Amino acid sequence: MNPVPFGLGVLLLVAVVVDLLWTTLWVEGGAGPLTSQLMAVTWSGFRRVGDRGSRLLTLSGPVTLLIGLVTWIVLLWGGWTLVFAGAEYPLIDTIGGGPISWSDRVYYTGYTIFTLGNGDLVPRDGPWQIATTIATASGMLFVTLSVTYVLSVLDAVTQKRSFASSVSGLGSRSDEILRTSWNGDEFDGLELSLNALTSQLNTLTANHKAYPILHYFHTTQSDRAPVMSVALLDDTLTLLRFGVPERNRPSDTIVKNARASVDSYLGTLHEAFIQPADRSPPAPDIEPLRDADIPTVADAEFEASVADLQDRRRLLLALVESDVRQWPSTETT
Repeated sequence: MNPVPFGLGVLLLVAVVVDLLWTTLWVEGGAGPLTSQLMAVTWSGFRRVGDRGSRLLTLSGPVTLLIGLVTWIVLLWGGWTLVFAGAEYPLIDTIGGGPISWSDRVYYTGYTIFTLGNGDLVPRDGPWQIATTIATASGMLFVTLSVTYVLSVLDAVTQKRSFASSVSGLGSRSDEILRTSWNGDEFDGLELSLNALTSQLNTLTANHKAYPILHYFHTTQSDRAPVMSVALLDDTLTLLRFGVPERNRPSDTIVKNARASVDSYLGTLHEAFIQPADRSPPAPDIEPLRDADIPTVADAEFEASVADLQDRRRLLLALVESDVRQWPSTETT
Protein backbone atom coordinates (compact mmCIF):
# COMPACT_ATOMS: atom_id res chain seq x y z
CA MET A 1 0.00 0.00 0.00
CA ASN A 2 1.30 3.43 -0.99
CA PRO A 3 -0.22 5.87 1.53
CA VAL A 4 0.60 9.08 -0.39
CA PRO A 5 -1.66 8.68 -3.46
CA PHE A 6 -4.26 6.85 -1.40
CA GLY A 7 -4.46 9.65 1.20
CA LEU A 8 -4.51 12.35 -1.47
CA GLY A 9 -7.27 10.51 -3.29
CA VAL A 10 -9.37 10.27 -0.13
CA LEU A 11 -8.91 14.01 0.50
CA LEU A 12 -10.05 14.85 -3.05
CA LEU A 13 -13.08 12.61 -2.72
CA VAL A 14 -14.06 14.16 0.61
CA ALA A 15 -13.68 17.65 -0.88
CA VAL A 16 -15.79 16.96 -3.95
CA VAL A 17 -18.51 15.06 -2.09
CA VAL A 18 -18.83 17.80 0.55
CA ASP A 19 -18.93 20.53 -2.11
CA LEU A 20 -21.41 18.59 -4.27
CA LEU A 21 -23.81 17.85 -1.42
CA TRP A 22 -23.43 21.35 0.02
CA THR A 23 -24.22 23.00 -3.31
CA THR A 24 -27.06 20.77 -4.49
CA LEU A 25 -28.83 19.68 -1.29
CA TRP A 26 -28.24 22.31 1.42
CA VAL A 27 -30.84 24.94 0.53
CA GLU A 28 -29.82 27.39 3.27
CA GLY A 29 -26.11 26.81 2.80
CA GLY A 30 -25.78 28.36 -0.65
CA ALA A 31 -22.89 27.02 -2.73
CA GLY A 32 -20.07 24.91 -1.37
CA PRO A 33 -16.68 26.52 -0.60
CA LEU A 34 -15.07 25.32 -3.81
CA THR A 35 -18.03 26.23 -6.01
CA SER A 36 -18.32 29.68 -4.41
CA GLN A 37 -14.70 30.48 -5.23
CA LEU A 38 -15.04 29.15 -8.79
CA MET A 39 -18.12 31.31 -9.39
CA ALA A 40 -16.44 34.45 -8.08
CA VAL A 41 -13.23 33.90 -10.07
CA THR A 42 -15.11 33.08 -13.29
CA TRP A 43 -17.37 36.14 -13.04
CA SER A 44 -14.37 38.33 -12.22
CA GLY A 45 -12.67 37.07 -15.39
CA PHE A 46 -15.71 37.82 -17.52
CA ARG A 47 -15.95 41.33 -16.07
CA ARG A 48 -12.33 42.04 -17.01
CA VAL A 49 -12.88 41.19 -20.68
CA GLY A 50 -16.54 42.20 -21.12
CA ASP A 51 -17.79 45.79 -21.04
CA ARG A 52 -21.28 47.00 -20.09
CA GLY A 53 -23.76 45.64 -22.62
CA SER A 54 -21.30 43.06 -23.98
CA ARG A 55 -22.90 39.82 -25.14
CA LEU A 56 -19.84 38.06 -23.78
CA LEU A 57 -21.20 38.59 -20.26
CA THR A 58 -24.29 36.55 -21.15
CA LEU A 59 -22.03 33.48 -21.27
CA SER A 60 -20.93 33.92 -17.65
CA GLY A 61 -23.78 31.91 -16.14
CA PRO A 62 -23.63 28.89 -18.49
CA VAL A 63 -19.82 28.84 -18.42
CA THR A 64 -19.74 29.07 -14.61
CA LEU A 65 -22.24 26.22 -14.38
CA LEU A 66 -20.21 24.12 -16.84
CA ILE A 67 -16.93 24.80 -15.03
CA GLY A 68 -18.50 23.68 -11.75
CA LEU A 69 -19.73 20.40 -13.26
CA VAL A 70 -16.37 19.71 -14.94
CA THR A 71 -14.54 20.43 -11.69
CA TRP A 72 -16.71 17.93 -9.83
CA ILE A 73 -16.06 15.31 -12.52
CA VAL A 74 -12.30 15.87 -12.53
CA LEU A 75 -12.01 15.74 -8.74
CA LEU A 76 -14.21 12.64 -8.47
CA TRP A 77 -12.38 10.84 -11.25
CA GLY A 78 -8.95 11.94 -10.03
CA GLY A 79 -9.72 11.04 -6.45
CA TRP A 80 -10.76 7.48 -7.27
CA THR A 81 -7.78 7.07 -9.61
CA LEU A 82 -5.42 8.00 -6.77
CA VAL A 83 -7.24 5.65 -4.39
CA PHE A 84 -6.72 2.74 -6.80
CA ALA A 85 -3.12 3.87 -7.20
CA GLY A 86 -2.63 3.27 -3.48
CA ALA A 87 -1.94 -0.40 -4.15
CA GLU A 88 0.36 -2.04 -6.70
CA TYR A 89 -2.13 -4.67 -7.82
CA PRO A 90 -5.70 -3.50 -7.06
CA LEU A 91 -7.03 -4.65 -10.43
CA ILE A 92 -6.88 -7.71 -12.68
CA ASP A 93 -6.61 -7.51 -16.48
CA THR A 94 -9.02 -10.24 -17.61
CA ILE A 95 -7.92 -9.96 -21.26
CA GLY A 96 -4.15 -9.43 -21.42
CA GLY A 97 -3.26 -10.47 -17.90
CA GLY A 98 -0.42 -7.97 -17.82
CA PRO A 99 0.55 -5.39 -15.19
CA ILE A 100 -1.81 -2.48 -14.40
CA SER A 101 -0.62 0.93 -15.62
CA TRP A 102 -1.72 4.43 -14.64
CA SER A 103 -3.78 4.69 -17.81
CA ASP A 104 -5.53 1.43 -16.82
CA ARG A 105 -6.42 2.93 -13.45
CA VAL A 106 -7.75 6.11 -15.07
CA TYR A 107 -9.76 4.04 -17.56
CA TYR A 108 -11.12 1.69 -14.89
CA THR A 109 -12.20 4.44 -12.47
CA GLY A 110 -13.77 6.35 -15.37
CA TYR A 111 -16.04 3.56 -16.52
CA THR A 112 -16.76 2.61 -12.92
CA ILE A 113 -18.01 6.02 -11.75
CA PHE A 114 -20.02 6.41 -14.97
CA THR A 115 -21.40 2.87 -14.47
CA LEU A 116 -20.36 1.58 -17.90
CA GLY A 117 -19.13 -1.75 -16.54
CA ASN A 118 -16.97 -2.94 -19.46
CA GLY A 119 -15.48 -5.84 -17.48
CA ASP A 120 -12.02 -6.05 -19.08
CA LEU A 121 -10.58 -4.83 -15.77
CA VAL A 122 -11.95 -6.15 -12.48
CA PRO A 123 -11.04 -5.46 -8.84
CA ARG A 124 -9.17 -7.98 -6.75
CA ASP A 125 -11.09 -9.71 -4.00
CA GLY A 126 -11.59 -7.93 -0.70
CA PRO A 127 -11.43 -4.19 -0.06
CA TRP A 128 -11.00 -3.28 -3.74
CA GLN A 129 -14.34 -4.83 -4.58
CA ILE A 130 -15.91 -2.69 -1.88
CA ALA A 131 -14.06 0.38 -3.17
CA THR A 132 -15.41 -0.30 -6.66
CA THR A 133 -18.95 -0.52 -5.33
CA ILE A 134 -18.55 2.79 -3.47
CA ALA A 135 -17.05 4.39 -6.60
CA THR A 136 -20.06 3.28 -8.64
CA ALA A 137 -22.42 4.67 -6.00
CA SER A 138 -20.58 7.99 -5.97
CA GLY A 139 -20.87 8.18 -9.76
CA MET A 140 -24.61 7.54 -9.66
CA LEU A 141 -24.94 10.17 -6.92
CA PHE A 142 -23.00 12.69 -9.03
CA VAL A 143 -25.08 12.10 -12.17
CA THR A 144 -28.41 12.24 -10.32
CA LEU A 145 -27.62 15.36 -8.28
CA SER A 146 -25.95 17.17 -11.19
CA VAL A 147 -28.86 16.66 -13.57
CA THR A 148 -31.36 17.75 -10.91
CA TYR A 149 -29.20 20.77 -10.05
CA VAL A 150 -28.86 21.93 -13.66
CA LEU A 151 -32.60 21.63 -14.32
CA SER A 152 -33.42 23.51 -11.11
CA VAL A 153 -30.98 26.32 -11.95
CA LEU A 154 -32.38 26.73 -15.47
CA ASP A 155 -35.92 26.83 -14.10
CA ALA A 156 -34.87 29.47 -11.56
CA VAL A 157 -33.27 31.54 -14.35
CA THR A 158 -36.60 31.53 -16.17
CA GLN A 159 -38.40 32.65 -13.01
CA LYS A 160 -35.98 35.54 -12.40
CA ARG A 161 -36.47 36.77 -15.97
CA SER A 162 -40.23 36.54 -15.46
CA PHE A 163 -40.01 38.72 -12.36
CA ALA A 164 -37.94 41.31 -14.21
CA SER A 165 -40.44 41.41 -17.05
CA SER A 166 -43.30 41.87 -14.58
CA VAL A 167 -41.63 44.92 -13.01
CA SER A 168 -40.54 46.51 -16.29
CA GLY A 169 -44.04 45.99 -17.66
CA LEU A 170 -45.32 48.51 -15.12
CA GLY A 171 -42.87 51.20 -16.24
CA SER A 172 -39.22 52.04 -16.73
CA ARG A 173 -39.07 54.63 -13.92
CA SER A 174 -40.39 54.63 -10.37
CA ASP A 175 -42.45 57.79 -10.88
CA GLU A 176 -43.87 56.38 -14.12
CA ILE A 177 -45.20 53.31 -12.31
CA LEU A 178 -47.02 55.49 -9.78
CA ARG A 179 -48.29 58.00 -12.35
CA THR A 180 -49.66 55.21 -14.55
CA SER A 181 -51.66 53.66 -11.72
CA TRP A 182 -53.02 56.99 -10.36
CA ASN A 183 -56.64 57.56 -11.42
CA GLY A 184 -57.07 60.96 -9.78
CA ASP A 185 -58.25 59.63 -6.43
CA GLU A 186 -56.16 56.53 -5.68
CA PHE A 187 -53.58 54.13 -7.05
CA ASP A 188 -55.88 51.86 -9.01
CA GLY A 189 -54.72 48.21 -9.17
CA LEU A 190 -51.34 48.93 -7.58
CA GLU A 191 -52.03 46.77 -4.52
CA LEU A 192 -52.68 43.75 -6.72
CA SER A 193 -49.48 44.36 -8.67
CA LEU A 194 -47.41 44.79 -5.49
CA ASN A 195 -48.79 41.57 -4.04
CA ALA A 196 -47.89 39.65 -7.21
CA LEU A 197 -44.40 41.17 -7.36
CA THR A 198 -43.79 40.43 -3.68
CA SER A 199 -44.67 36.79 -4.23
CA GLN A 200 -42.38 36.57 -7.26
CA LEU A 201 -39.53 38.30 -5.42
CA ASN A 202 -39.87 35.95 -2.45
CA THR A 203 -39.56 33.02 -4.85
CA LEU A 204 -36.54 34.66 -6.48
CA THR A 205 -34.94 35.16 -3.05
CA ALA A 206 -35.46 31.51 -2.14
CA ASN A 207 -33.93 30.46 -5.46
CA HIS A 208 -30.89 32.71 -4.92
CA LYS A 209 -30.32 31.23 -1.47
CA ALA A 210 -30.51 27.71 -2.87
CA TYR A 211 -28.59 28.47 -6.09
CA PRO A 212 -26.20 31.44 -5.71
CA ILE A 213 -25.02 30.81 -9.28
CA LEU A 214 -28.13 32.74 -10.36
CA HIS A 215 -26.23 35.95 -9.54
CA TYR A 216 -23.97 35.23 -12.51
CA PHE A 217 -26.60 34.72 -15.21
CA HIS A 218 -26.37 38.02 -17.07
CA THR A 219 -28.57 39.52 -19.79
CA THR A 220 -27.90 42.48 -22.06
CA GLN A 221 -31.55 43.56 -21.82
CA SER A 222 -32.11 45.81 -18.82
CA ASP A 223 -35.85 45.10 -18.74
CA ARG A 224 -35.05 41.41 -18.15
CA ALA A 225 -32.36 41.98 -15.53
CA PRO A 226 -33.66 41.21 -12.00
CA VAL A 227 -31.08 43.46 -10.31
CA MET A 228 -32.48 46.45 -12.22
CA SER A 229 -36.03 45.41 -11.40
CA VAL A 230 -35.27 45.11 -7.68
CA ALA A 231 -33.72 48.60 -7.67
CA LEU A 232 -36.66 50.00 -9.66
CA LEU A 233 -39.18 48.33 -7.35
CA ASP A 234 -37.42 49.66 -4.26
CA ASP A 235 -37.36 53.21 -5.67
CA THR A 236 -41.08 52.91 -6.37
CA LEU A 237 -41.74 51.73 -2.83
CA THR A 238 -39.61 54.56 -1.45
CA LEU A 239 -41.64 57.13 -3.36
CA LEU A 240 -44.86 55.48 -2.27
CA ARG A 241 -43.94 54.98 1.38
CA PHE A 242 -42.18 58.29 2.07
CA GLY A 243 -43.31 60.60 -0.73
CA VAL A 244 -47.08 60.10 -0.66
CA PRO A 245 -49.24 60.94 2.41
CA GLU A 246 -50.57 57.92 4.27
CA ARG A 247 -54.21 58.66 3.41
CA ASN A 248 -53.47 58.48 -0.33
CA ARG A 249 -51.23 55.44 -0.60
CA PRO A 250 -52.20 51.74 -0.62
CA SER A 251 -52.37 49.64 2.52
CA ASP A 252 -49.26 50.06 4.67
CA THR A 253 -49.24 46.30 5.20
CA ILE A 254 -48.83 45.67 1.47
CA VAL A 255 -46.13 48.32 1.07
CA LYS A 256 -44.19 47.12 4.12
CA ASN A 257 -44.47 43.52 2.97
CA ALA A 258 -43.05 44.47 -0.44
CA ARG A 259 -40.17 46.37 1.19
CA ALA A 260 -39.49 43.40 3.46
CA SER A 261 -39.21 41.15 0.39
CA VAL A 262 -36.54 43.50 -1.00
CA ASP A 263 -34.70 43.34 2.35
CA SER A 264 -34.78 39.56 2.19
CA TYR A 265 -33.38 39.59 -1.34
CA LEU A 266 -30.56 41.91 -0.32
CA GLY A 267 -29.71 39.43 2.42
CA THR A 268 -28.59 36.94 -0.24
CA LEU A 269 -25.88 39.22 -1.61
CA HIS A 270 -23.13 37.93 0.68
CA GLU A 271 -23.23 34.75 -1.43
CA ALA A 272 -22.09 36.84 -4.40
CA PHE A 273 -19.32 38.61 -2.41
CA ILE A 274 -21.04 42.00 -2.83
CA GLN A 275 -20.17 44.83 -0.44
CA PRO A 276 -22.08 48.14 -0.08
CA ALA A 277 -21.03 50.90 -2.51
CA ASP A 278 -19.09 53.88 -1.20
CA ARG A 279 -21.90 56.24 -2.22
CA SER A 280 -25.67 56.33 -2.52
CA PRO A 281 -27.57 56.31 -5.83
CA PRO A 282 -29.65 59.32 -6.94
CA ALA A 283 -32.83 59.73 -4.89
CA PRO A 284 -36.11 59.12 -6.73
CA ASP A 285 -37.63 62.31 -8.13
CA ILE A 286 -40.83 63.44 -6.44
CA GLU A 287 -41.59 66.29 -8.87
CA PRO A 288 -43.16 64.09 -11.60
CA LEU A 289 -45.73 62.95 -9.02
CA ARG A 290 -46.72 66.55 -8.37
CA ASP A 291 -46.95 67.18 -12.10
CA ALA A 292 -49.47 64.31 -12.25
CA ASP A 293 -51.47 65.90 -9.37
CA ILE A 294 -50.55 63.09 -6.99
CA PRO A 295 -50.52 64.30 -3.36
CA THR A 296 -47.00 64.41 -1.93
CA VAL A 297 -45.25 65.31 1.30
CA ALA A 298 -42.93 68.32 1.68
CA ASP A 299 -39.48 68.11 0.11
CA ALA A 300 -37.70 68.36 3.46
CA GLU A 301 -39.70 65.47 4.89
CA PHE A 302 -39.05 63.27 1.85
CA GLU A 303 -35.34 64.08 1.73
CA ALA A 304 -34.97 63.28 5.45
CA SER A 305 -36.68 59.92 4.95
CA VAL A 306 -34.45 59.03 1.99
CA ALA A 307 -31.36 60.07 3.97
CA ASP A 308 -32.27 57.45 6.58
CA LEU A 309 -32.12 54.77 3.86
CA GLN A 310 -28.50 55.36 2.86
CA ASP A 311 -27.19 51.95 3.95
CA ARG A 312 -29.97 50.14 2.13
CA ARG A 313 -29.53 52.20 -1.03
CA ARG A 314 -25.74 51.78 -1.05
CA LEU A 315 -26.26 48.03 -1.02
CA LEU A 316 -28.77 48.30 -3.86
CA LEU A 317 -26.30 50.37 -5.88
CA ALA A 318 -23.59 47.76 -5.28
CA LEU A 319 -26.00 45.11 -6.52
CA VAL A 320 -26.67 47.04 -9.73
CA GLU A 321 -23.00 47.81 -10.37
CA SER A 322 -21.96 44.22 -9.67
CA ASP A 323 -24.06 43.28 -12.69
CA VAL A 324 -22.13 45.84 -14.80
CA ARG A 325 -25.07 48.26 -14.99
CA GLN A 326 -26.03 51.82 -14.08
CA TRP A 327 -28.73 52.87 -11.64
CA PRO A 328 -32.18 52.59 -13.35
CA SER A 329 -32.94 56.33 -13.55
CA THR A 330 -29.46 57.03 -14.97
CA GLU A 331 -29.64 54.22 -17.53
CA THR A 332 -33.14 55.23 -18.65
CA THR A 333 -32.04 58.79 -19.11
